[in-house]
Amino acid sequence: MKMKKTKNGSRKPLHPVTLQMVADRVGLTKGTCSAVLNNSFASRSIPQPTKERVLQVARELKYRPSFYARNLGIKRTYMIGVVTQEIGDFYSSPIISGIERCLRERNFFFLTVAYRHEPKLLEHYEQILSDRGVEGFITVDTVLDHSISLPTIAVAGHHPIKGVTNVILDHRRAAWLALSHLTDLGHREIAFMKGSNLSSDSEVRWKAICEVAGELAIPMRPELIVQLEGDDPTPQLGYPFAKQLLSRHQPFTALFAYNDISAIGSIRAIQEAGLRVPENVSVVGFDDIQIAVHTIPSLTTVRQPLQKMGELAARTLLNRIEGSGEFVPEIAVEPDFVVRSSTGEASVLSFASRDD
Repeated sequence: MKMKKTKNGSRKPLHPVTLQMVADRVGLTKGTCSAVLNNSFASRSIPQPTKERVLQVARELKYRPSFYARNLGIKRTYMIGVVTQEIGDFYSSPIISGIERCLRERNFFFLTVAYRHEPKLLEHYEQILSDRGVEGFITVDTVLDHSISLPTIAVAGHHPIKGVTNVILDHRRAAWLALSHLTDLGHREIAFMKGSNLSSDSEVRWKAICEVAGELAIPMRPELIVQLEGDDPTPQLGYPFAKQLLSRHQPFTALFAYNDISAIGSIRAIQEAGLRVPENVSVVGFDDIQIAVHTIPSLTTVRQPLQKMGELAARTLLNRIEGSGEFVPEIAVEPDFVVRSSTGEASVLSFASRDD
């Protein structure tokens, strides 16, 4: 076998050692050598001296079977594909962390792609991951409108699709926790931020908020409702829309933001307007991302167990892949409510007469 020198003077193979090279050296077939090296059922009929000779030659040649070669017979890759809108944002990161934790325990790997709200790119990535041999998919905050040929779990998926299990938060419970907290503090004039159309939770969450607001007799004034736009994963998402609410000169004593990111941006806009949180305006977020406790003031919020949702999605997918779990169309997860410093008793202050 041809060798070449490395910078430190050692020698390494010019080309990777193949199974055929091992077979040629010992004078046996590739199938026999593969059975020995993988300790498969077929190797039981091979004499022990022959096994030892194959293993010795493999060691001498420093042969390392590829992952695909080891699993060619059983057609397994032990990989799944994770599809998300963003990688590294406050929402997806803990979910992917939960996925990774579960997969690591089960000796699976994952490939992650971010399609950034581009439907054509989403379809393209699905095909690429399938070509790479993934055995299933987990989607995160992705609006799916079609079935996928492989087992799929959709975190924050809401459309009933054949073969897809949706892992969802109980948004009605979440809305009740947030709005009953505000009404208990005496808030009646409450402003609302609707989610961007790019978010898979937006429609379901808004429907739940409207239903609960009706039950609690909270007025839903059009002038106190604003819809987020875009996909900015930073607090800048909520900042301009909070300024828009303030510019309407319609007084409100509390704001229920779509998520923590928009709530944090809103607090900045409120403070810049000369108002204090929560003395003049209480603010409630949604998600309980890691920085929510570190904002000033610390953020009262609906807690989604994001890491737990990732672990649940991964565990459900692996059970389906390995045949130990039945298909269920939906798995609901309960929210918690975390009271911090951004909410307080309703203020009687009207800022309708303030300048912008």
